[in-house]
Amino acid sequence: MGHGVSAEEVRTPLSSWCRPHRRHRRANTRELRGLEETVSTEFLLPDIGEGLAEAEIVRWLVAEGETVAVDEPLVEVETDKAVVDIPSPWAGIVRSHGAAEGETIEVGAVLVTIDREGDMSEPIDNSDTPESESESAAPIVGTISDVAEELPSTAVQAAEKLTGVKALPLVRKLARDLGVNLTEIEGSGKDGRITRDDVIAAAEADTDEPVEIPPKVGLPPVPGAPSRKAGRTRLSKLRRTIADNMSQSWREVPHVTTFDEVDATRLLAVRAALARRHETKIPVEALVVGAVLPALAAYPNFNATLDESEIEVHGQADIGIAVDTPDGLLVAVIRDADSKSVLELASEVERLGQGARARSLAADELRGQTFTVSNIGALGGGHGTPIVPPGTTAILSVGRATEKPVVVEGRVTTAPLLPLSLSYDHRIIDGGEGRRFMAMLMENLTEPALFLA
Repeated sequence: MGHGVSAEEVRTPLSSWCRPHRRHRRANTRELRGLEETVSTEFLLPDIGEGLAEAEIVRWLVAEGETVAVDEPLVEVETDKAVVDIPSPWAGIVRSHGAAEGETIEVGAVLVTIDREGDMSEPIDNSDTPESESESAAPIVGTISDVAEELPSTAVQAAEKLTGVKALPLVRKLARDLGVNLTEIEGSGKDGRITRDDVIAAAEADTDEPVEIPPKVGLPPVPGAPSRKAGRTRLSKLRRTIADNMSQSWREVPHVTTFDEVDATRLLAVRAALARRHETKIPVEALVVGAVLPALAAYPNFNATLDESEIEVHGQADIGIAVDTPDGLLVAVIRDADSKSVLELASEVERLGQGARARSLAADELRGQTFTVSNIGALGGGHGTPIVPPGTTAILSVGRATEKPVVVEGRVTTAPLLPLSLSYDHRIIDGGEGRRFMAMLMENLTEPALFLA
């Protein structure tokens, strides 16, 4: 299950998002017994990320005819890169779904129609005058925030800002399952973020009985031998996005790839020493990013975007980390990587990798990189020919370090050689500049003190 969108977000007063209709019902209607009137409202698919045009229905969590509560997860949708839970902005009964599972709908199309309970805070003028028709098309108010003029760019950050509670969607779900009120918990995580352990501790403090804790969400088991069953399967939304991006890059970018190997003896020793000293895992990607950053500063064309006849050099280094997931390749982005220490980079690589595999990252964490690092060595790879992501000018692929014969001071010995493959856009980066960038990168990887100082 992916990250969630708060009910406050989907109640944002955009006039095209919700269309109300008064529906009178009999007082003895079973689902709404005791109510004299309900409001049937069409909830339109919101733009839950900058530039979202459409989304695919993955799974309906509330069936037609069932009762739904405010902020209860209503449907899972898949955007270009993320799976998102959209909650119900109102309590009531789901009258109809706007699309079936597996179908794609556009932003602004009817996602669901809900028979809302109770009256709206502002009456709807049912007169037939032109003025009333204009008013009836205006934004719905009541529980909708009057100051929210537009959706935030990142759903999770917006939810935290609106609710005042810092917690990941999976932690929020655990709190709902255990009946824990997040507003009463003081988070022990970074910047006061509430963690899974915080929720479990709060649940155990409220009862003397053992608390049944749901298992952590992990990767699916490795499948056995692949089936040879023939057939055709429609590409997922993510796979279609990957295909479009790869095709665009291959059509537009004249790729050049340069290959090399670097002695990783010192790099691996430093990695092990840092892990021992700080008692934490140090992903090799964190050290590679640390080695790349000085080279990006020295050769800014590698941290740039080609915009027709102009080169836009970026003032910050937002480094993309390629993550292999069960659903396909995702690129998670470390924002302002050049302002972070190696330990902070290591923490971000771990967090983003876990979030990408769980499909719980916000859309803003999966786009906008200015340079990309791909560790194919994690899968046993060596050299490769990585494809430059659209909107950037270069990508570095790192293979697995392998013991090989080398000559040191006239003697043959062995050393762990790290394969490097650097692809770049030949329209703005010449071969000479490519080799100079690679030479500086190799120097940094050979002696990590050069970028750790």
